[in-house]
Amino acid sequence: MKHLLPLARAIDRFIAAIGKTVSWLAVGAVAVTFAVVVMRYGFEFGRIWIQESYLWMHAAMFMLAAAWTLQEEGHVRVDIFYRKFPPRRQCWADLIGVVFLLLPSCALIFWFSMPYVIDSWRLLEGSREAGGIPAIFVLKTIIPVTAALLSLQGVSMAIHNAARIVGAEPIPPRGDNARKEVAADE
Repeated sequence: MKHLLPLARAIDRFIAAIGKTVSWLAVGAVAVTFAVVVMRYGFEFGRIWIQESYLWMHAAMFMLAAAWTLQEEGHVRVDIFYRKFPPRRQCWADLIGVVFLLLPSCALIFWFSMPYVIDSWRLLEGSREAGGIPAIFVLKTIIPVTAALLSLQGVSMAIHNAARIVGAEPIPPRGDNARKEVAADE
């Protein structure tokens, strides 16, 4: 198991780098939204492609940062039972969730989105709006990429949790205990 931990850490670094990079799209989306409002209401000037661009940034940011959010445990978790579990049982729950829920879901998303994306590329699909961004096929490509990134993060999570279960990696504090330890370190 220890020989797989470097792979998991490399995946974690890769996912974090993508997430941190695409999170800057939030700044771009806000700036473009502000510019659209000023141009439209201040100068009665507008372009459809500019309006579409902030929607693209928003979509790309959320989809491409989904794996990083998963890594940082930022997704909503309904943990009625989970939080009461001892740490090793939490690792088992996470491992089972990744193997039986996350990875199959990502595989289905990837599988069913590929024909949609391939057709879009074959047609070089553009915006339905006159003057819109002429490369909607690029945006649609993000769907299977998101599934692939989430799958990679799932593999990393599975490796980490399996290593924790067998004692090859320490179990980090989670939930309220993790927040208390962070506060104590500051």
